[in-house]
Amino acid sequence: MNIWSKLLTALRGGANEVGESIVDGQALRILDQEIRDSDAELRRSKEALAEIMAKHKLAEARLAKSSEKVTEYEAYALKALESGDETLAREVAGKIAVLEGSRDTEQAQVEQFAASIADLRRAITQAETNIRRLKQQVDTVKATESVQRAQTTVAHRYSGSQSKLQTALESLERIKLKQAERGARMEAAAELAKEEGQDAVDARLKDAGIIADAASAESVLERLKQKQAG
Repeated sequence: MNIWSKLLTALRGGANEVGESIVDGQALRILDQEIRDSDAELRRSKEALAEIMAKHKLAEARLAKSSEKVTEYEAYALKALESGDETLAREVAGKIAVLEGSRDTEQAQVEQFAASIADLRRAITQAETNIRRLKQQVDTVKATESVQRAQTTVAHRYSGSQSKLQTALESLERIKLKQAERGARMEAAAELAKEEGQDAVDARLKDAGIIADAASAESVLERLKQKQAG
C-alpha cells in the first residue's frame, strides 16, 4: 500500500469517527424526541380508547332497547295467538323478525367495540411499559453521562494542577540552588578577602623585621644547624 492509499484510509477512518461522534452526540436528543413522539401517540391512543368506549356504551344502550322491543312484541304476538288472531300474530312476528335483525346487528357492533377496546387497552399498556422503560434507560444514560463528564473535567483540572504544581516545585528548587550557589560564592569571597588581609599584615610585619622570613637563606641555614645539632 503506497502512501496515498494509507492517507486515504486514514482520512476515511477519521471521517467515520467524526460521523459516529456526531451521531453519539445527538443520540440522547433523538431519544428524547422519540419519547415525546411516543407520549403524543399514547395520548392519541387513549383519546381513541375513550371515544370507542363511549360508542360501545351507546351501542349497548341501543342493544338493550332493541332487546326490550323484541321482548315487547313477542308478548304482543303471544296475546294475538291467545285471542285467536293468527293473522295479527303473523304480522307481529314479521315485526319481531325485523327487530331481531336490528338487535343482532347491534349485538355484533357491541362485540366489535368490546374487542377493539380490549385490543387497544393491551396496546396502551404495552406502550406505557415500553415508554417507562425507555425513560428509565435514558435517565440512567444521562446520569452516567453527567457523572463521566464531571469526572473528566476533574481529571483534566487535577492533571493541570499537578502539572502547575510540578512546575512550581521545579522553579523553587532552581531558586534554592541559585541561593546556595550565591551563598557559597559569598563565603568564598569572604574567605579570600580574609586571607588576603592576613597576607598583607604578615608582609608589613616582615618588612618591619618583626617576623622573620621563613623563606630567606639565613632562616633556612639556621634551621639546618638546629636540625644537625639535635
